[in-house]
Amino acid sequence: MGGYHLRVDLQPGLNVIRQARHEAGELLEFWLWRALASGEQVQLGGEEKEFAIVVMSGLVDVAAGGEVFRDLGGRTSVFSGVGTGVFVPPGHPFTIVARSRCEVAICAAPSDAEGAPVVIGPADVAVRTVGRWNWTRDVHTIIGPNVKHARRLVVGETYNLPGNWSSYPPHRHIEDNYPFEVRMEEVYHFRVNPAGGFGVQCLYNDDFSLEEAYVVRDGDTVVIPPAYHPVAAAPGYQVYYLWMLAGYADRRLKPYDDPAHAWVHAAGEMARGMGF
Repeated sequence: MGGYHLRVDLQPGLNVIRQARHEAGELLEFWLWRALASGEQVQLGGEEKEFAIVVMSGLVDVAAGGEVFRDLGGRTSVFSGVGTGVFVPPGHPFTIVARSRCEVAICAAPSDAEGAPVVIGPADVAVRTVGRWNWTRDVHTIIGPNVKHARRLVVGETYNLPGNWSSYPPHRHIEDNYPFEVRMEEVYHFRVNPAGGFGVQCLYNDDFSLEEAYVVRDGDTVVIPPAYHPVAAAPGYQVYYLWMLAGYADRRLKPYDDPAHAWVHAAGEMARGMGF
């Protein structure tokens, strides 16, 4: 693997998935921490960066900002419930301590945000069903408008039913042109249920100078370039991806739909309004 499609051999401990100044951007960093037993810990933070922590499975404590947030998480996998997150502003070193076998996603971006660390529990996550028919998916926004002192990061989880599409109609985040579009970097980290299955990540731009498709498997990551980026799940397999965005000048989510396919969204909304 290489380029935009990353397939890392995930090991116990801290796995560095994506460092800043990748060819697709310079803001987002992404790690995955795996602990095999209670008591294991990892330390990060304290820099001029804001961090988002998402407990993918297991139970953890997080010490940050002079507080200890205990017993966070509890899912057996990303497919077994709504996630728990922690937002940590710059200047706050933090320690994650495993309370069971666990897996934790961590992302960061440069920031001048102020304020205290905050926990986003399952009840605080915005859960929506998006799309229609075979582009229906469930979208869980963990760190979004609910975390008002974040400067760059927006983080959440998307669940594709078998055979369904998401990030559809295809959209991009290339230009700062609010309210039509906001420039953002993005990374997708995939899981598949059952784990032997796969999905497909498509990438293309307006003039098709970039036009690629990747088979994405359980544990893969795709660094999204300045391009449209729809995802499909193979029949028989549920596809999940953790999505992480970092805005350059604005963190309001305003994706720009590919005009060639934007009619699909309009048709879906019309059908919804007619009761179909």
